Amino acid sequence: MSDELKCPQCHSEHVYQDGSLWICPECAHEWDPQAAVEEGSTAGSQEPGVRDAHGNPLNDGDTVSVIKDLKVKGSSLVVKGGTKVKNIRLVDGADGHNIACKIDGIGAMNLKSEFVKKA
Repeated sequence: MSDELKCPQCHSEHVYQDGSLWICPECAHEWDPQAAVEEGSTAGSQEPGVRDAHGNPLNDGDTVSVIKDLKVKGSSLVVKGGTKVKNIRLVDGADGHNIACKIDGIGAMNLKSEFVKKA
């Protein structure tokens, strides 16, 4: 094992190789160091932030579409796939819900960015 190889997510030194992948036992992250080197030039140009299901960066005020039916917790309502949500607001939700919005017919709610695409 290389002394310089560390987990790209948690920076742990306790990594091991399984076939062509490296695995971190502390955070369960798997990665291919060869692919990381090849993507290094493009990954450095991407700024951190909230991204939709297709990897497009999201900003405050964007319009997004829901990509699948989502049940509203504590209610019998469902947000149908294809629903357009205008004027989103990015928030730092501890539970993974990083979009605050208002949906017609339902009201104010939070969404996860992995269930929307930029319109």
